[in-house]
Amino acid sequence: MIEAGDAEKLREQLIKLQASSPAKPGMPLATIELSSLGGNLSEGIRIGELLRSFRVVAVVRKQDVCLSACALALLGGNTVRTAAAYPSDCNVEIGGKVAFHNFFLDRTALRDGTYDDPVASRLQGFADARGGAAMLIRYAADMGLTPAFVANLMARPVEEFQYVETIGEFLALNLCPVGLERPVLPMSHQAVNVCNNSLATPAPLSAFIVGPITAPQVRRYMLERVQDGMNAAKTRGKLADQLATWSVMRIQEEVDKLYDDLRAAGVALPELVGPTFEVSLNQSGRIRPACYVSLSPTDPDRYGVVLLGERGLTEAIRKPPANARRMFLFDHLTVANQRPSFDLLDVVRPDIEGRQAAPLSSGAVPRRPGAGE
Repeated sequence: MIEAGDAEKLREQLIKLQASSPAKPGMPLATIELSSLGGNLSEGIRIGELLRSFRVVAVVRKQDVCLSACALALLGGNTVRTAAAYPSDCNVEIGGKVAFHNFFLDRTALRDGTYDDPVASRLQGFADARGGAAMLIRYAADMGLTPAFVANLMARPVEEFQYVETIGEFLALNLCPVGLERPVLPMSHQAVNVCNNSLATPAPLSAFIVGPITAPQVRRYMLERVQDGMNAAKTRGKLADQLATWSVMRIQEEVDKLYDDLRAAGVALPELVGPTFEVSLNQSGRIRPACYVSLSPTDPDRYGVVLLGERGLTEAIRKPPANARRMFLFDHLTVANQRPSFDLLDVVRPDIEGRQAAPLSSGAVPRRPGAGE
């Protein structure tokens, strides 16, 4: 269990480690394995802040559980090295159970503090709950999470766990699973998923239409899209003249050179690493190209993607995690780490019966009257 004082103990150890074995530039200081049923809310948050500030990677192994306060601590352990490669800095081995739930106030501790004054008891309970909510909101913001994370957490009954299961949940929490293979889907379906994950707002999969672009024509086809955007914006200049020149756009060597030069100059063009697809969206009967995606057939973490907007080609709005780019090959609803088929509360109850939680706790609690407050 995560108890008062644990964060300070960890801080002391990390200071010693930093002094004896400092991290190399762009590398994490260490990897820490987390396995806990939960415990003190504020300590879990402090541990997460320590992991972030000392650049420590946190991992939950496949045989372990990390619940409540532990799951909050895990959010701070998502450091990524400069040259990230899957799965060096990922956080949850497939099979490990990570789950959040709402914090609670310990009835016994609250009663002991305000035994003779029921009004003071209610006021103290309200103040503690407000403080816990503020702590969660601030921590979520520091970890780069959306306000929806805290809202969903606090709206759930205290005994109801929110497991990290789907690709979308891993992405939203800036975590990634260890042991994720390439999806067993046609390359065209993977291209749709990359496109959908790159858009500002995901669309229903039924709204997408995808088609391949033949390899010999792909560079010329993409340069024509650049030309379309420049024409729509009525752009004039050397580049516009080059794209309009018959000799440049008809000679393959010139097309290849211009494509590579434009990419090097920062023009939004996909890296061509394999089969390339045009992914279109059907919106109310109007079909328009949305993305161009090129996929490596051998490396699931290597692909190129650009979007097509009203002003031409643009970079993707949402970016894949550097340490697990393969996650974008999946639909965000795909279950990557199945929740347990049994209730974890029934398993952990013997370990937590009789423990007195801190006034603000995020530990697993038994389902009995009063115990989860």
